[in-house]
Amino acid sequence: MQPFALNYARPAVELEAITPYVYDSGLQLNVLLDGRVAAGDHALLRELGTTTSTAGSKTHFDD
Repeated sequence: MQPFALNYARPAVELEAITPYVYDSGLQLNVLLDGRVAAGDHALLRELGTTTSTAGSKTHFDD
């Protein structure tokens, strides 16, 4: 017997997101493509809310 919900379940649509910063392991910070620290870019923070590190736990923030 198949559960009722499996008749209607669909995989979640994954959105392609482009992150305007990368993790710099030397600085241990997220940096913009021009080398500036991402947490210092106020326009970026207003748009994204925060910059989360992609190296390790998703609960630690760089700013």
